[in-house]
Formats: sequence, C-alpha cells, structure tokens
Amino acid sequence: MINGNDDILTPLGPLDPRETAGYRLLARIGEGGMGTVYLSRTRGGQPVAFKVIRREYGQDPDFRRRFEQEVRAARRVQGYHLVPVVDHDTTGPLPWIASEFVPGLSLADALTEHGPLPPAAVHQLVGCTARALGAIHAAEVVHRDLKPANILLGSTGPYVIDFGIARAADTTQLTRSGGVVGTPQYMSPEQALGEPVTAAADVFSLGLIAAVAATGRHPYGEGGATTLAVRIANTERAAPDLGGYPEPLRSLLERTLTADPAQRITTAELAELCERAAGRPLRAFDGWLPAPLMDRIARREAGAAHPPEPAQVPGATPTEPDAGAYRSAQPTETAPPRPSTPPPGPAHPPRPTAPPPAPPARSVRPALLAGGGVLAVALTALVTWALVRPDGGTAATGGSPSGGGRTAAAAPAAPQATATATATATSKQPTYTLLFEDKPFTLRGPASSTGTHVDLDAPKLFPGGKIGQVAGMELTYQAWGDADLRFLTPMGRSGGTTPEACRAGVDTDTLPVALPAKELKTGGTLAKGTVLCTVTSERNLAMLRITDVQPHSGGGLSPDLPDYVTTLTLWKIT
Repeated sequence: MINGNDDILTPLGPLDPRETAGYRLLARIGEGGMGTVYLSRTRGGQPVAFKVIRREYGQDPDFRRRFEQEVRAARRVQGYHLVPVVDHDTTGPLPWIASEFVPGLSLADALTEHGPLPPAAVHQLVGCTARALGAIHAAEVVHRDLKPANILLGSTGPYVIDFGIARAADTTQLTRSGGVVGTPQYMSPEQALGEPVTAAADVFSLGLIAAVAATGRHPYGEGGATTLAVRIANTERAAPDLGGYPEPLRSLLERTLTADPAQRITTAELAELCERAAGRPLRAFDGWLPAPLMDRIARREAGAAHPPEPAQVPGATPTEPDAGAYRSAQPTETAPPRPSTPPPGPAHPPRPTAPPPAPPARSVRPALLAGGGVLAVALTALVTWALVRPDGGTAATGGSPSGGGRTAAAAPAAPQATATATATATSKQPTYTLLFEDKPFTLRGPASSTGTHVDLDAPKLFPGGKIGQVAGMELTYQAWGDADLRFLTPMGRSGGTTPEACRAGVDTDTLPVALPAKELKTGGTLAKGTVLCTVTSERNLAMLRITDVQPHSGGGLSPDLPDYVTTLTLWKIT
C-alpha cells in the first residue's frame, strides 16, 4: 500500500478502533483479503503489525479452530528472513494476530513501481526466501500463499510474512464448495487442482516469483489470474517454455517448476544454488538492491518511526465494534522498569553512495501482481475453486499492487571486495547483555480457573490472569479446559547455560506449544535440571533453569499439577 510517495502508514479513521485486546492502535498499515492491519506496540515499545481478521472469517467456527492451530504452529517458527508472530487471540468476536513490524516495501510494490530486479538481487532474494521457507517447513507449516505481496524488501534483506494463515481459511464456509485459498498465478499445480499440498508447493511458488522478479514475465505466459491458473494446473501435460530465460535463472526454474512435487529442489539446495549464482554471501545486504529501491526503503523506515495523527471528524466518537468482549486491560500491579528497546524498524549499516542508475527497464505487467476478487470459476473438468482472497494487502505492511508500472533503475553489482567485507559485518553473531541472573522464580500449579500467566521480561506472575490476556506473556499454566502448561513464545530445551547454548536450544529443540497435564504429572519433559529457553515477547533471551519439581502446595482446581522451582536469567539481544 503506497500512501503518497513513501508513507507506509495512514491515520486512523473515525470508525477505526483505537484499542483492541490491550493493544493501542496507532495508525492503519493496510487492508487485505483477510483483514485490516494496524500499527501498534507492545508494552515494551516493540512495534507490531496488528491484523484484525475480517468478520466473515471470525464468525466461522471452523476458521477459528484452524486459525488457532495454525497460528500456534506459526509461532514455533524461528529463523532468518521471517516476520515472527508475537501474539494472537481467537476467543473474541473478531480474531486478531500480531506480528513483528517491518517497515519495508513489498516485492509486489517494488516490481510494479520499479520494474524487474537485477539478476544478483533476484538470486539473493530467492536464496534468502528459500532459507525462510526451510524454517517454516521445519515447524511443519506450509505457507500456501507465497507471492510477491507476501515478501517484504528491507534494508537487511527480504522477509516472508503471512505463513500459516492461508491454511486456516481453507476450512471456512467461504470455501466449502471444494475450493482452496491462494493467489492463482502463484499456486503450484497440486494446489490449483485442489490436491493436498506439501512444502514442495511453496518451492514451486517461489520459482514463479523468481521468474517474474527477474524479467516481469510469467513462465506460463500472459493472461488473467484464472487463465494462468488453468495452465499451471495442466503442467504435467504442458510444461512451461523456459527457453527464453537466461542462465542461471533457467536452471533454477527447471528445478522448481516441475509437475511432480517429489522432483522439485529442496529449500536448502535452492539456497546454495542462489548463493553461487549471486556471487556474494546471501546475508551481505549492503547495496543488495538497486539504489532507488534502497533509498525508497530507507525513507519508509524513517517515516514509520513517526505514526500520523488519527483523523478527527467533528462530532464523531471513535468506536471499536464488538471489542468489549475481548479487550484485555493491562494488569494493575506495578512491574519493575523494562529494559530499553531499540527504535522501530530494523537496523541497517550506512550505505555507500549509489552509482548512477542504469537505463530504464521494461515495467512489470500489473496483471501478474494483482490478485483476483472473490470468484467461483469452473477452470476445466480437472479444477474448480472459489477464490476468496484478493491480492490486496499484506500482514505486515498492507502492501498492495498498484497499477501504472514505472521503470526500473538497476544499480551495478557491488565489487567483490565490498561484498566480502559486508558479509563479515552482516554475518556477525548477536551479542547478549546480561540483565539479571539466577533470579528465584517459582511457577505454582494454577489456583484459579483462568490459570497463571507469566511475563518473563518483568519478571512477574499473574495468578488470576484473564482468559486471552496474554499480550506480553511467555507462559500460561492453566487448569480450565484441557489443563496444560502453554508456551506463548517458542520454548526450547538447552544443553547449557550460556546465552549461545540457550538460543541454540530455542532453535533446535523446540517444545510443543502445550504440555498436557498427563505429561506434566509424569515429569518426563520438565524434570529437575531441565533448562528452558525462549526469545521473549520483548525480544530478550530468557533462561529458566528448573531446580526442583514439587507437589502443588496451593490447592485450587488442579492440586495434582506440580510446582516448578526455577531460577530465571535474562539477556538483552543486540
């Protein structure tokens, strides 16, 4: 969504909510097929993109159930080039999801406004996106709606958004007529035919994106979204003609756009192929895009730090329809001061002076980037579906393709020496600053029906936390429904007590999103001596070391759930 030239945000209108579930909404980011996206902040000041799901989805119980399952799975995803989900709720009239805010430019907008990217940038884009998909697939999530509008271009590389949400929509009343959700011209053949999809479907979509990003031409020719989808569905009998694409792009397309999912290249292999073709490390982002795009992104990052004032209409009172049932007030207890948080937007190194732009390149046809409306089209005897998601927005930026393609201005590739030096800087490992160490922290079995919520950043326990009041929390120990210990941020087991070992545990030994009562009673997973680690909602690294497991001493509804005596250590990640 482009407002003016570089504004990523627009003021709240008189009918926009001002607060939802304890999140104060600051500005409107955009609107898409799944809902409206707002800028908000966590209690610690971290900017988040807060998406309120459309009412027709929110009123469907099938959607709510699947949305809960898929978003919890998405919250397990950890890795580079991902915009992580930090909070969500499905219990109120309107479900919502909050993800980290990246004030970048969507690939869809970049291609429409600036034209195709240089070959090195395309391979770096595809390689980084492949690594992001690898992390998504490792958490047993399939994106299912990978397209240019769901890839953000930032000064520190590309970012994948909206993973795990398209699958939730597949079970709603809007698609029960045998349809699927997705963007037709970026579907895999199996998805277009309504067949089960695997991680290989995302690889096929990424191949299509690579072709369009590099040349502005879709491998299946010209035509509307439905026409291209019919051709994609027929890939087994009529493969696309890739002869017009230059090497090494053609080899990439041949290995991603095969009809048989089992024959497609893996994400790890694709990342390696792209790094060789790019001629620089994938994580060397100094000047990775043409100068006009880098400058555009820098201006958007700067502008996003200052949200616009809400629009005022005389006599109008801002309202939040149906929000009372699920707005969560912040706890009244006074918590210790929070550690300072970095300013909004990803940090990036100073950029060198850009060389003059190259001659304009052919603009991308807007038809390749814009998704269709709500359609119910009989494609062939083999494929019929209902399309319910227009390509009209993104979860984190609200970016939507706009018409009127402008020409590209491609900057020459950076010299190899510069790329090598930059790679050393950008591949630097994170540093950890100790905030506190071995603070006694006992998590007692829940004594109320709503359970105990845990904020590891404060740190603080909320023994009577309300159902759904989990903004800024990392754990909830609950006795209602299916009693369990629930992890609201990905929690892993660590083999050591250093911050590096702790972070490795989060990434490589992630626990399920919930441990049921039966598992807790047997003590198999959370035994004495277990070291648990998580990246908190404030993006700190927390380590809980279990020093004792005791019978519950506080009575309540689940007296047989254990108490966990722990020590808590917290590092700030920079």
